[in-house]
Amino acid sequence: MSDANAKILRRVGDAEAFYFYRALGIYTGQKANSLEEFLQKVKEIAAESLEFHLYREDFEKWIVLALGEARLAKDLKTLREQKATTGNDLRERLSILISKRLKELKSASPPPEAKKQPKKKTRI
Repeated sequence: MSDANAKILRRVGDAEAFYFYRALGIYTGQKANSLEEFLQKVKEIAAESLEFHLYREDFEKWIVLALGEARLAKDLKTLREQKATTGNDLRERLSILISKRLKELKSASPPPEAKKQPKKKTRI
């Protein structure tokens, strides 16, 4: 796995975690310390929390600043700018974007077996 992908996929400490709120000052009691945890929380957290954070650009900021992932942040910005997504539709679209990017990040590295095998020399 590349160093950049490892940084994006890593687990951050509580100081850098994403904390979900329903509104200003109303904490849900839920947080995510990694992109994988973030995806899981997006699937289960109240839709009003998702709407609150999306339209404040909180998701984009956390993904760029804490994880260093610009591409997913750009996709979330595009979703936010469409302004037509709310409720479970928003949850579904967020889940799809995050799942797709997670899969890409994880598959960007060769399987462990491929790394261990020596390269075959080609005879000329």
